[in-house]
Amino acid sequence: MYVRPERAVPAPQAGYRRVRALVAYDGAAFHGFAVNPGVATVAGTLAASLGRVLRVPVELTGAGRTDAGVHARGQVVSFDAPEAADLGRVQRSINSLCAASIVVRSIEWAPDDFDARFSATWRHYRYQVLNRTWPDPLLAPTAWHVSAPLDLLSMQLACDPFVGEHDFTSFCRRPKLEPGTPDSLAPSLVRRVLEARWERPGGADDDLLWFHIRATAFCHQMVRSIVGFLVDVGQGRRHAGEVLSALRAKDRATAATVAPPQGLVLWRVGYD
Repeated sequence: MYVRPERAVPAPQAGYRRVRALVAYDGAAFHGFAVNPGVATVAGTLAASLGRVLRVPVELTGAGRTDAGVHARGQVVSFDAPEAADLGRVQRSINSLCAASIVVRSIEWAPDDFDARFSATWRHYRYQVLNRTWPDPLLAPTAWHVSAPLDLLSMQLACDPFVGEHDFTSFCRRPKLEPGTPDSLAPSLVRRVLEARWERPGGADDDLLWFHIRATAFCHQMVRSIVGFLVDVGQGRRHAGEVLSALRAKDRATAATVAPPQGLVLWRVGYD
């Protein structure tokens, strides 16, 4: 059974308060969200900018560790700031320094025990597919262009088996273990999906398709692997009935198609 990770969140030190911010970013310019020395990342750039504005070192936590090239509209971050800080000025300054690649949509003081990652109860991702013969230069940065016609009904039917608690080993990139670590100590890839569905946002004749998926947590490349599998179903390369067998196989080779990163957006994060 999947258990949402919990931990005791340390309170801010004297003179500081916890801050919660809602952040959007264009992932094309970054090597993922998490700090990675030597390359530009969202967390690294945002923390450095916050440190410059607040004039203190800043360590921040994000609700989702998005991969390189993946975007966000509803990423949530938390960090500690001096209690005398003017959060309105902080928001204006960060948006001036980082726009338009990173934008703080809102910022507020939060309870001392709030943690963007561990306090979250679900994450919601949206994936955008452009299904027409020719690509669109204006949509290329935020959509996967699939020229072959897709059977949306079959793709929707294939969504249903993903809902619920499953071992997503077939749809996740296996975590790297330290040399000599037995496989029995590998992190669990069991996850609980709350919702999975397709829609045409512009109506029946629209050639834009949106895939929505909401889960308590995700593992590495899980959403992009699911989208790749569903697009294979839409093209007739797979059948909707193969989803359960792929899940039960617990074999990455059974779901090898991984959708490109630019169509994926961390859309919303939920908290109690």
